[in-house]
Amino acid sequence: MSIFDQTLNRRCTNSVKWDAMEKIYGLSDTTEILPMWIADMDFAPPSVVAAALQKHAKEAIFGYSYVGEEAKQAIVDWQKSRYNWHIEQEAISFSHGVVSALANILTALTQQGDKVLISTPVYPPFFNIPKNNGREVVTCPLVAQDETFVYDFEAFEQALAQNVKAYILCNPHNPGGYVWDEATLKEIIRLCAKYDVLIISDEIHADLMLDGAQHTPLAKLAGDEINRVITCMAPTKTFNLAGIQVAYIITTDKKKQVLLEAVNMACGQGSLNSFAPVALQAAYTEGLPWLEELLLYISNNMNYVIAELTQLPGIHIAKPQGTYLLWIDCRQLGLNEKELMQRLLEVGKLALEPGSKYGEEGRGFLRMNVACSFDTVKDAVARFKLALS
Repeated sequence: MSIFDQTLNRRCTNSVKWDAMEKIYGLSDTTEILPMWIADMDFAPPSVVAAALQKHAKEAIFGYSYVGEEAKQAIVDWQKSRYNWHIEQEAISFSHGVVSALANILTALTQQGDKVLISTPVYPPFFNIPKNNGREVVTCPLVAQDETFVYDFEAFEQALAQNVKAYILCNPHNPGGYVWDEATLKEIIRLCAKYDVLIISDEIHADLMLDGAQHTPLAKLAGDEINRVITCMAPTKTFNLAGIQVAYIITTDKKKQVLLEAVNMACGQGSLNSFAPVALQAAYTEGLPWLEELLLYISNNMNYVIAELTQLPGIHIAKPQGTYLLWIDCRQLGLNEKELMQRLLEVGKLALEPGSKYGEEGRGFLRMNVACSFDTVKDAVARFKLALS
């Protein structure tokens, strides 16, 4: 029996995933709804992380602290062992999350009114964070091809030529789970260099590679354009530590680091809370066996869901390469998004995410989180089928 077979009861724990659906879906009662939406696993994190946090709590010293050399070296070693990417401790700065990192980077390195390019469908904060910080969002849709999405580089270059100042890359892609190949990443770098565009690479799903897929950090390929790339990463998605709130930014450009620190100071953002580097260090130094078992478990969950749901007429699913989220193509069902969501919520009692949340290019798709016990996955499949019966 796998450690991931355990079904944890997360209701009434102030869980966004389980206890905040009323507001998200506009429902008065969600006690019978199974949540498979937000990117939050239903698994306990590695026991080594819990043990490290418990040890820190027992010490009962919670004064002002900073991130020590050991935690920084854990990041350096993780990048080297996972991606053969050699970085220096001096290239690392910290944030409470990747989303807040995006906000600080845009504030520090672009101006009010500047254009920020994104490739849709994509993670919703890519729309919201630039807009909320007074930047103009320019969208360049990815192109649907063989149940996946690819770049149209002619359109991408035309978009960059509109005086774009920054491009936010999702690598691996969320919601699709696509792992961009080196040729694609190199072309992104080449075109952004041609138009002098900053690249912010969100790589929070990097560790969640399935079935032998390999993640390539964009900055590793940047060569002479290395100072153009800022990488955002975190152990939180990998090890289910979102509530700990720890992420980091990697940049080799000292001037950009100074500007980022100035924004942190202006916003009164100090160091991480004292538990965050403890969790990060434990996860990166001792959490690999847990992660390897997790990835096999998620892959098997996905295989089951795909085999079952693609038997339904009009449902198509391409297995992702790097995530625990399935991107389900429902465009041939003959239902609009409102009708589909209504059936899922009211008949199947199943909460998935509508594709339009990720941009108009996502309309007709659903996002399903399968980072849960196999019993929960089977329950979700049964509810999905009931909704469409």
